[in-house]
Amino acid sequence: MVEFQALVTDLVNEEPRTGLRPLKRSKSGKSLTQSLWLNNNVLNDLRDFNQVASQLLEHPENLAWIDLSFNDLTSIDPVLTTFFNLSVLYLHGNSIQHLGEVNKLAVLPRLRSLTLHGNPMEEEKGYRQYVLCTLPHITTFDFSGVTKADRTTAEVWKCMNIKPKKVRIKQNTL
Repeated sequence: MVEFQALVTDLVNEEPRTGLRPLKRSKSGKSLTQSLWLNNNVLNDLRDFNQVASQLLEHPENLAWIDLSFNDLTSIDPVLTTFFNLSVLYLHGNSIQHLGEVNKLAVLPRLRSLTLHGNPMEEEKGYRQYVLCTLPHITTFDFSGVTKADRTTAEVWKCMNIKPKKVRIKQNTL
């Protein structure tokens, strides 16, 4: 298990791997990027995630891509829902148990690509359909494009498996 503070120390002290484009930094030394890749770190929670993002990034509010794949996360932390520009979220290869965790992500207006495969929740009946019903704006799920047929299947599944909430109407008594 890796604590975020130890991870921050490593991230601040080590130079990221070089890619096709050089890493740009602000005058204060923070990264000028819209992505944060923390995959393969054995993280078990996202405590202090906002602080980590603020320490590393000049504009954490602009985060568009977060990769937390292959860690030990057991739930989808609500802190992820504070990044309203998030369009890509990788959570595959974790230990997320319950399909209902996906509901938390419904507040992300720009989320278009999501991975959850390799989590225990994947074994739940209607996994793909549930996610597509809950997050109708995603266009890629588990590295697979979402087709019109997928949407239709998800809607049929929803009608057959998700009971609408009953609304109670209180009557005024005189």
